[in-house]
Amino acid sequence: MNHNVISLLENRRCWVFDLDGTLTLPVHDFAFIRRELAIPDGSDILEHLDTLEPEESARRHRLLNNIERKLADNAVPAPGASDLLDLLGSFDFQLGILTRNSREIAMITLEAIDARCYFDDIHVLGRDEVPPKPDPAGILHLLDKWQAVPGNAVMVGDYLFDLQAGRNAGAVTIHVGRPDSLRWPDITDIIVDSLTDLVKLLKKA
Repeated sequence: MNHNVISLLENRRCWVFDLDGTLTLPVHDFAFIRRELAIPDGSDILEHLDTLEPEESARRHRLLNNIERKLADNAVPAPGASDLLDLLGSFDFQLGILTRNSREIAMITLEAIDARCYFDDIHVLGRDEVPPKPDPAGILHLLDKWQAVPGNAVMVGDYLFDLQAGRNAGAVTIHVGRPDSLRWPDITDIIVDSLTDLVKLLKKA
């Protein structure tokens, strides 16, 4: 296992993180958000909002921002988040955030979990800066900023869209366990139950 991890992560010095449910404890109730925004069950929230007339889309985006801001203010770091970011920082790796939230909400979240110091502002990308995941554009944008190539990249996330974005960008994908135990092994290179386990894995590797 350690040999495989070493092989997968060799030269991977550019790490991109999902935020909610990855660096934070998962708190988003997407069924509630869909009800509040009058979005059909199971629909992708951002995709649905983009189908609406511009005025109505803007109104519901404001409602979404209000919901996300309340969640961001109360964000709690996932176990192992600080240890992992400290470890990667000690390696002098490039660190970025790719979230389907807005950059403003991402900054509030990072402040709430004492993690903003690990990320340059220009390396925090939200839905207004790049097309949302599963589009790989955000990862590729960060790699361009870092003058790096996909063979240098790792994408860490807890959901399908994170893994799809990583795979589509040519990055190694690391899936962090979820409370609902959903997994997508066909597009996951490394699976860990928590960031604490990822730290242990990296130290052993």
